[in-house]
Amino acid sequence: MSGKTAYKTFKGGIHPPYNKELARESAITPCPVPAEVLIPLTQHIGAPNEPLVAAGDRVEVGQKIGGSEAFVSAPVHSSVAGTVKGIKEITGFTGAKVKVVAITPDAEQPDFAKQPGKDVDSYSDEEVRAIAREAGLVGMGGAAFPTHVKLAPPKDKPVDMVIINACECEPFLTCDHRLMLERPTDLVHGLKLLLKAVGARKGIIGVEANKMDAVEAVRAAAQGETDITVEILDVKYPEGAEKMLIFALTRRKVPPGKLPSEVGCVVQNVGTAVALYEAASWGKPLYERVITVSGPGIKEPGNLLVRIGTPMSALIDACGGLQGEPGKVIMGGPMTGWAQPDTATPVVKGTSGVLAFTADLIDVADEHECVRCGKCIDACPMFLQPNFIVQAVKKELWDKAEMWGAMDCFECGCCSFTCPAYIPHVTYVREAKADIAALKKR
Repeated sequence: MSGKTAYKTFKGGIHPPYNKELARESAITPCPVPAEVLIPLTQHIGAPNEPLVAAGDRVEVGQKIGGSEAFVSAPVHSSVAGTVKGIKEITGFTGAKVKVVAITPDAEQPDFAKQPGKDVDSYSDEEVRAIAREAGLVGMGGAAFPTHVKLAPPKDKPVDMVIINACECEPFLTCDHRLMLERPTDLVHGLKLLLKAVGARKGIIGVEANKMDAVEAVRAAAQGETDITVEILDVKYPEGAEKMLIFALTRRKVPPGKLPSEVGCVVQNVGTAVALYEAASWGKPLYERVITVSGPGIKEPGNLLVRIGTPMSALIDACGGLQGEPGKVIMGGPMTGWAQPDTATPVVKGTSGVLAFTADLIDVADEHECVRCGKCIDACPMFLQPNFIVQAVKKELWDKAEMWGAMDCFECGCCSFTCPAYIPHVTYVREAKADIAALKKR
């Protein structure tokens, strides 16, 4: 019998090199204010915002500068005190064109004027949802789904459990780890607000076993909270994926195409919970966040508190700059992030990391024919057959691609990581999703 401790987990997944040692000991430090911030008017899934300011306007830290009346939307706020240069269009981190508010910051930046809030126990459910919306909160793990929408599940789908995704299973990233070490009490208060919002009786903070110091810190902060527990999960990717996390902790299975509320759960990110606490207790909107800057191409990897709209280049400079021959810069984690051709791209609410890799570490092998090894099937946490989806896409058989589960894939990249033929499965899946959606609109 193995002496290894068996932690909670799911079937499938992979074990990439985690490389978290590069930044995990680096305490959170403020990133210098750049010469210009470019704040995208839309940083979420849902309806786009309209600008509430114009060229020449003065703005203050935390002032709302973009909004929408649509339910599935989240306003944006200025991350600096300064002067609006104008509204313009740039290429965002996904490669799509986005409208941004360009602001020239003042030379001196005042601290955010905290407004006294109520005790976290005294808020009603409606008040918490309203606070989340007004503060522009979105899922800060990368999905950027508006938080107030997530906290309003269908009335026929009662939620009895809120899960904090504290796995941070992407390699290199340590921003959530640092938040748990440095602000565990704020995280617990944020979870209490989330429980209040959905009327749930149980909260679970799920942490991977490679962050035992964070487990101890959060457990100490939650001492005496009888409705909150801290659970340890196996170190595996994608342990933090919503459906995998729910199953690992509760054995509940979210059906294909359904949301976690289908099985009585709501999942939120560590950063989102802390931001909700800040919004409720201080009146602080989401205009800054913690971002990990790491990778072998960064001289001094670290964790920075960054104002939204700051160009990636400013984060890299704050960490000593690049080293070695440049190869690739990624916004987000290496598994689900987006390669960036230009480090002038501004960070957004969903940006968890900025990673740089040297040229010698970039694997540029060409795609080969599938060797039918089945590794992609073994690794898929959704029990899909990625190889069949790829074959269907290559033949433009969109009905077959859908039949093999293309729309159920959440693009974790386990299939591509394990493939000896270098097949970019996720790229094919994204193509399938786009074409299937287009066909259904006709």
